[in-house]
Amino acid sequence: MTPNQKAFLDMIAHSEIGAPLLAVSDNGYDVIVGSTASHPDLFTSYADHPNKLIQLNTTLASTAAGRYQLLYRYYAIYKRQLGLADFSPDSQDRIALQQIKERGALYDLASNNFESAVGKCSNIWASLPGATYGQHTNKMDDLKMAYVNAGGFIA
Repeated sequence: MTPNQKAFLDMIAHSEIGAPLLAVSDNGYDVIVGSTASHPDLFTSYADHPNKLIQLNTTLASTAAGRYQLLYRYYAIYKRQLGLADFSPDSQDRIALQQIKERGALYDLASNNFESAVGKCSNIWASLPGATYGQHTNKMDDLKMAYVNAGGFIA
């Protein structure tokens, strides 16, 4: 994994999970959707995706879990595709990198084109600017700072 890829993964975790919850969890790898730093809902085994349906509000329920808040239905597909044995941190990283690759954003990361990579991935992660899921999105400048602080380079 390149420094920019690692920094991008760290930025996604920062955007999806937030620094306070990352600090009270296993760096986000064990977080279930709806968790907060003061009330973390963490799973205890990496043997499989927890597949726990959480009702977030009257209209939204989700099975998102892990550092990159992956839905169970996608985990099952990537588990087969990538030959994964579990939902370990390494498996979660591999899935996220595959998703970034599928969006055509690896070249952007290699070219230090952070904003383009974020734009291409905003349909995967609801917290990224440009996402259209109707959930809270983070500001590009805040995410740039998280990316650079994680060792990423911007052109």
